[in-house]
Amino acid sequence: MPKGYWVSVYRTISDPEKLAAYNKLAAAAVQAGGGRTFVRGGRVVAYDAGIAERTVLVEFDSFEQAVAARESVAYQEALVALSDGVERDFRIVEGID
Repeated sequence: MPKGYWVSVYRTISDPEKLAAYNKLAAAAVQAGGGRTFVRGGRVVAYDAGIAERTVLVEFDSFEQAVAARESVAYQEALVALSDGVERDFRIVEGID
């Protein structure tokens, strides 16, 4: 069964305090949903139209598990804390295995 991935690329971070509150809640929601965070911030080299602000990559055992974690009550609470603190591109993608 192919794995599922959350891929987030942050365009702007306008409120670091909201991002910090989100990070705390989101980390717990990801762990509860069976996710493993492989990338959170760190160095980025962006090419083409890429944005180098912040990138996050989380792996789940399946695409369905990744979607369920995103829709969970715990993650919805994290999104409320984040509110308008960032502008980002968030997507869930299916792996190829």
